[in-house]
Amino acid sequence: MSDSDRKTVLTAAQPTGILTIGNYLGAIKQWGSLLDDHDCLFPLVDMHAITVPYVPAELRQRTRSLVAQYIACGLDPEKCTLFIQSHVVGHADLAWVLGCLTPLGELQRMTQFKDKTAKGAPINSGLLFYPVLMAADILLYNADLVPVGEDQKQHLELARNVAERFNHTYSETFKIPEPQIATTGARVLSLQDPTRKMSKSDDNQGAYILLTDDPDQIRKKIARSVTDSGSEVKSGPEKAGITNLLSIMSGFSGKSVEEHEEEFVGKGYGDFKKAVGEVIVEGLRPIRERFKEVVEDKTYLDNVLKAGAEVAQKKAYKILTKVQRKAGFVERFR
Repeated sequence: MSDSDRKTVLTAAQPTGILTIGNYLGAIKQWGSLLDDHDCLFPLVDMHAITVPYVPAELRQRTRSLVAQYIACGLDPEKCTLFIQSHVVGHADLAWVLGCLTPLGELQRMTQFKDKTAKGAPINSGLLFYPVLMAADILLYNADLVPVGEDQKQHLELARNVAERFNHTYSETFKIPEPQIATTGARVLSLQDPTRKMSKSDDNQGAYILLTDDPDQIRKKIARSVTDSGSEVKSGPEKAGITNLLSIMSGFSGKSVEEHEEEFVGKGYGDFKKAVGEVIVEGLRPIRERFKEVVEDKTYLDNVLKAGAEVAQKKAYKILTKVQRKAGFVERFR
């Protein structure tokens, strides 16, 4: 496939700390499969992270940590572009232009904005403007595809709307990005309440497994995970706990859920949970070891981020220059 035929894939994430196996199986592992045939960009959106109260030193640490986790999970910086949002000129510039084409009512109707304000989050203009900056993150690189979870589909729809609005107001400039919803491993559920998505914000630490959990922690969390009545290792709507564990096991082993069901015919939940724990332990071992190696190598991380920012900046300037000219701004002197 020639470079001109490769579609651009972009997905951004806030640096919130150590990721869970839900993040890995539901998203990052899927992204890794795109690297050979797509132009993949993975910005770490630190500018989004300051819309809520935070500690600056922790933000810096989490940002570097997330880069290391991405690399440990298989996002090879030789095959994709890893960069920090604030290192590239253009995100805020484009967001301002797009914001001037976005009615206030559209932002006030965003589900995440309403949810956060309903929970008592401090209301600042950054929190309201968040979806416009997200749109800029995507449109600045003319992304074709945006892998998103269900909770981000509304924000992507706004990005599509504002791109169409700009194109109509000025002239054809932006591609209209398409969502890419993962079809496998898309939803890893809580180990303690398998009706809810696995999240490290859960008050019960036994509800999730982090990429850096040690083997004993993993085995204990799986051993204490919620199962269902009966003893048959079989997936189905009445067996949410077992279905979740089978899905997780399949995600790490590469075998199908049906194959694992066959393995445990006539065996109980105890044997099954021990096997699930071991599959996860072995699946995370190389990730945990690689993460430790990368996060401690400051020079390597700095070089990855510098190279990624340079690639991203070249792409960003191409779009930003077009946008500013079409919006009527006088060309910058260089």
